[in-house]
Order: sequence, then C-alpha cells, then structure tokens
Amino acid sequence: MKRLGLITFAIAVAASRALAAPATEAHAVAGLEKPAEIRVDRWGIPHIYAGSVRDAFFLQGYNVARDRLWQVDLWRKRGLGLLAKDFGPDYVAQDRAARLFLYRGDMKVEWASYGPDARSSTEAFTAGINAYVGEIRAGTRPLPMEFKLAGSQPDLWSPDDVVRIRSQGLTRNVPNEVGRAHIACAGGLEAAKLYKNIEPAWTTKIPEGLDPCDIPANVLDDYQRGTAGVKFSGPPERRSALDVPPEAIGSNNWTIAGSHTDTGRPILANDPHREHSVPSLRYIVQLEAPGFSVIGAGEPALPGVSIGHNDTSAFGLTIFPADQEDLYVYETNPKDPDLYRYGQGWERMRTVREALTVKGEAKPRTIVLKFTRHGPVIHASPDKHRAFALRSVWAAPGTSAYFGSTGYMGAKSWEAFKAALEHWGSPSVNQVYADTAGHIGWVAAARVPRRPNWDGLTPVPGDGRYEWNGFLKADELPSAADPAKGWIATANAMNLPDGYPVAERKVGFEWTNASRLTRISEVLAANPKVSIADAMALQTDPTNVGARPVIALLGPLSSEDRRLNEALTLLRAWNLRTEANSAAAVIYEAWAGKHLGGVLIARTAPAAARPILGQGDIAAVTAYLQHPDAALGPDPAAARDAVLLDSLSATLDELATRMGPDLTTWSWGRLHVAEFHHALTPLAGPAQRAAMSAGPAPMGGTALSPMAATWREDDFHLTAGASFRMVLDVGGWDNSRVINTPGQSGDPDSPHYRDLFPLWVSGQYAPLVYSRAAVEAATERVITLTPAPAPARKGLLDLIPRLGRSG
Repeated sequence: MKRLGLITFAIAVAASRALAAPATEAHAVAGLEKPAEIRVDRWGIPHIYAGSVRDAFFLQGYNVARDRLWQVDLWRKRGLGLLAKDFGPDYVAQDRAARLFLYRGDMKVEWASYGPDARSSTEAFTAGINAYVGEIRAGTRPLPMEFKLAGSQPDLWSPDDVVRIRSQGLTRNVPNEVGRAHIACAGGLEAAKLYKNIEPAWTTKIPEGLDPCDIPANVLDDYQRGTAGVKFSGPPERRSALDVPPEAIGSNNWTIAGSHTDTGRPILANDPHREHSVPSLRYIVQLEAPGFSVIGAGEPALPGVSIGHNDTSAFGLTIFPADQEDLYVYETNPKDPDLYRYGQGWERMRTVREALTVKGEAKPRTIVLKFTRHGPVIHASPDKHRAFALRSVWAAPGTSAYFGSTGYMGAKSWEAFKAALEHWGSPSVNQVYADTAGHIGWVAAARVPRRPNWDGLTPVPGDGRYEWNGFLKADELPSAADPAKGWIATANAMNLPDGYPVAERKVGFEWTNASRLTRISEVLAANPKVSIADAMALQTDPTNVGARPVIALLGPLSSEDRRLNEALTLLRAWNLRTEANSAAAVIYEAWAGKHLGGVLIARTAPAAARPILGQGDIAAVTAYLQHPDAALGPDPAAARDAVLLDSLSATLDELATRMGPDLTTWSWGRLHVAEFHHALTPLAGPAQRAAMSAGPAPMGGTALSPMAATWREDDFHLTAGASFRMVLDVGGWDNSRVINTPGQSGDPDSPHYRDLFPLWVSGQYAPLVYSRAAVEAATERVITLTPAPAPARKGLLDLIPRLGRSG
C-alpha cells in the first residue's frame, strides 16, 4: 500500500502541473512532408503524430536529435571508428578495433534480410537526424552543450551507418572461452569447474589440435576495445576496458494471461539490464501515423521500438544466452605471417587499409585490418607463429543488433509476431508476447551456429576441422504459446525445455544465474490474480533466492568469535531481501561476492589457476559447497565449514573497516549507492559536473534479485541493472506504467534530464499514456512542425532529405 501511495502521489503532482496550458513552439522543418506535432508529456516522453508513416520515422530521428543528439552522435562515431577525428590520438586504437567489427558484406543482401519497410524507415529516420543537424549548422538551433564541452561537432548520417555497426550487439562467451583455456593451461581443465556453471549437464574437453597455452593473456584487447563504450578519463589503454561483467547484461520479462490477472486482461512486463549511463541507454517514444501506431522503448540510435506495444499486441525481450561467437586459433607461416594454415595448405589473410583522421594531425593515418575466412584478426603473435580471429554471427547479413524489431513491432497477432522473428539475428533473445485477444507467447529468437563436432566452450583451431554447419532453424529453437499455467517468464536463465536435444543442437551452455527467474516464478505461481501493482512490485523485488542454499549451510555452525556468531545469527534470520536498510544483506553480498568463492578456490584449485578463477561463479561455488569432494581433503564437510567461517570472518573484517565495528549500524544502502555520471563529467567544471550527475542515493537490490542492481567490487557502487522498466496493461493501455532513469532527455539543461531518478531509485513509476485523450491531458509541451517552404530548402538544407535517402 505504501508503494501505491507513493505512485499515486507522484502521478497527482504531475497531474496538478498539467492543469497549466502546455507550452507551445512551432518550426518549419526541411524534409518533413506533411504537418505534424510532437506532444511531450510531464515525464519527458514524446508522442509523435505524423501525417504518414514515413514522416513518423523522420520525426523520430528529428526528435531524438532534439533530445539525445550527443548520445546518438557518439554511438555512431564509436561504432564506425571515428572517435579520433573528434577527440584525438588517444582513440586511434579504439577506432581501429571498432572497424574490425563493421558489417562488410553486400548492403543489398543486408537490407533484404530485414522487414520490407526496414530500409525506408531507416532512410526517413536518418533524414530526420540530418534535418536537425542541418538546423544546427545553419544557426537556427543551438549547438548542444556536450559538443561545446568536448570541442566537437555532430555529423550527418547515412542509413547504412545504422546497420553496419555491429559492435553494440552484446558480446557472448569468447571471454569465457579464453578464460577456460587459460585455466586449462595453468592447472588442467578440471580446475575450471568453479569458473562458470555449465547447463545442461555437460562435460567439455580441449579440442583436438588446440594447445590452451597458445592463447596469450592479451588476446582480447581489440575485442574489448571494439565493443566497449567511450570514456573521457583515465589512461588511453584503460579507456575502452570493460567495467561491467558480461553476466550483468540481461533482463527480466514475463507475460501473463488474463485468466491469471485481476482485470482479465493480459499483463506484459519487461526490464532490460545494462550498464547504467547518463543518459539512459533506452529512450521512450510514441509514433502515430495513419495505419501505424506504436509506443515503447528502444536504443535511441535505431528507428522504431523494440519493447512496447501497438494497438493490438505487446512485446518485450531478454537475452537468450545462445553461443553466437567463437575464437579461432591459427598456425601462421614462419616466412609470411599473413598466411595461415587451412586444410592441407595455406590461405592468405585479406588485408584492408583505411584512412583514419586524427584531430590535430595534418594527414590521416593508415590503419591495417586483417581478416581470415572466419572473421577479423583480433590478435597476432608472429614470433610464435599464431594468429587469432573472432567468428561471430555479426558478420552475417541481417544481424544488426535489435534492428529486427522493425519487422515485429507492427505485428497484430501471435502468428504474425512469431513469423517476423524467424530471421532474427542478434542479439539472441527471449521475446515474449501478449495481445488484446488474450493470447500470450514466448519465442527464443537467434542466429545460432551448428557446431557438429565441438561445444563452443573453448577456442578451436582454425585449420578447417571446426566449422559451423549453417544455423539452427527457427523451429529448432524453443517457443511456447498460451500455456495452461497462465504465464511465461524469462530472465536469461537456462530455459531449454525438458528433452531438448542438447547434444544435437548445442545452443549454449553458459546461462545466467537462475536466481532471478526462480524468484519471479515463485511469485507468479503463488498469485492467481496478478495486478499492475503486483508486477511493478516484482520488478523491484530485492529478494535474492540464490542465497537460500548458502544460508542453509550455516545452520549448524558456530564460533568462539562473538562478532562471527552475531553475523551468523543475522544471516540465519534474514528474509533474503537485499533492502537498503538491511545489515544481513550487506554481510551476505560482501561475503558471497568478494570472499566466499576466493577462499574456496584457494583451497581446491591449483595455485597457478587461482588468479584466473577469481571468485568463481557463485552458482558453481554454491553447488560445490552443497556437495564438497576430496579436493578439500579427507573430511570435505568439515573443510567446507571452515571455508564458510573463514571467508565470513574475512568479510566482517572488510566491512568493519568500511562501516565501523558495530554490526547493528551496518546496512546495505550505506555501501550500495546509485550515482550516475555523464561520460563528459571529467571535462566539466564542478558546477557543471554536478548538474550532469544524478544521485548519490542508497539502493537496494543485487545482481541476483529481480530488482537487478549489479555493484562494483572496489566500492559496492551500482554499475548495471534496470534503468528502464515497463509494465503493460494489454488492452487497457493507459493503465500501463514505465520508468527510465535518470530521465528521458540527454540535455543537462532540460528539466527531463534527471527528473525520473527520484522515482526510479525508490521503486516508483510514471504513467505510459497512449490514447490521444490521455496524451493531451498529460501534455507539457506541444511542438508544431510544418514542411519548410521551398525557399528555405537551398544550400545545405537542400541536401538533407537526399542525404537521408541515399544508400
């Protein structure tokens, strides 16, 4: 009831502000074909009403440039490898790496791989961005302050830019392949049992012909540079490092039939989890045109939405952790390192030379990129006669990340939705569905390679013995429709159905920890009539059921150490909720996240493998602690108990240095803090830096609770989780709720830059209004747009529509 009261209060405040007449502005826009308007509501969400579908996408691009131009411009420059042009030589290595992962195939085939309107909507979308950039260049719009701070200018777009960029497609298990090989080299493959939990049950082996000791420590430097975001502080070699563990990149979603809800209408909920940033990764928008209606969120540099609803159907996605990439290891010719062994002979790498403009340098640099038949060469060791290439589905046509949503967002039935996903490429996702006819469904959609003679868990020789044999067909991946239990949930955990032919279809073996899915399933199964409020409460539920079996092991334990006994008492009485005011939560999180696995590994793994194993995988660690073996010595149970107590004692020592010796004053929120900083804050002065940041605020949750909240090991601060949440009342659309932190706008001067952070950090939501009447009631600003008259369409502005429509 308290949560509902806070939500009601927030809505009432916004409604009271809505009593004032909306602000108005009017603009003539080059490239717009018919009059239109954008209504921005009290929560910063734009509702675009256009005269044609083409204009709707044009205005989506125009509006995203109005609100998020710095973000989308940086996305494009990072993805195309154009950072050094604006920011100098420190970004040359990142640019070169990004260009390794661009789509380099036939663009006609690429465009034909998506929905029939994919190219036209992208042409309109990029024309809209270019129209706004043109206004800045013409001096009729101000240059956003981020460009002034960074000393850069926004660029014009080509439609091809949107789909050629592949490196935002979310990485898969190549880092784990490399880690497993390093462990095997250091201590044998058996030493990797605590590294990553393997599901379904499977025994891997080192592929014939692979020496795991051939894999150098820095083999993934270019892979990390090419897939990381952009930083403006720290040494160049660290600016593109990955700070968020891959397992933090996931989502929750569920779809509930009307028979299982309090209204009799389906509910669909989705909260994607990614690295937190300012502005948010997602952007919410409504697009309305004759014959077309959709509202929801997507990545702002892409046309359309990937999570949301049209007037009939709702849809949402989570990552389905299929294995979509492999590391290939080559023997190279001692006399010519561009030759690599393949079959009975040698093949020559394809060499591409490209010009790279660098700010402050008179002439472009020439960068050299090399490719094998399997993909880009991401590392070479000529002195050891080895080279390494990444093979990924990214290289295939139709795999631009999330772009496949252009095919399904207009689907009006389960059959049409499922058909639109048959050629989905990347990333691999669990798509859930609900419609106003009462149907619900789930599709695992992905381009999944067939690996006939290996499992994808380690690198493989690139000499031809380990080749993909095409891809699994859509009907070879799991799906479900209208299940008898009345609901379907996914959360990146292993969800292959019983009896799935794993040995034949090696979809993947490294799934996200099942704790979130277990908790979601327990709550939905226990509630026969789920409400919108219940769904919001579940999205923000801080319960970590993964702690349950670990806490159970503490039952019989005691210690002569008073402080340790006090901690044992707290943990045994804990309700598993990682709430901000919980002392037990901070003890458990620090223990399970920073000490327990490390102590266990120190007592079971070979010394050389321990640094690679780190803390291990908590799921694998938990399973081992429940069933310890002789690796712990002649009395495994007693040794296990010593691991528990010793690691817990080390945890208390650390927490005492952070929060003082009195356990009764400890709380999770004292350490687990949400604080978001714009990437450019290192370049800003103190006042500007404060204006560009949100927080700090104490925060509940953890990576393994439905309220996903991954924290940084060195200071426990929040790094990743659900910046965007959506709960949809299917058919009662105006009852839907949404939140996007810290705000919708990327402009630090906008009132919507961080206005949603206080709601988000306390687990609250805003209305997601959809009907015209509800939108008008919530409108804060009306932007009226008309086509620019002919005299204004000269010079640069005359180029804008054609730039947007060029191939």
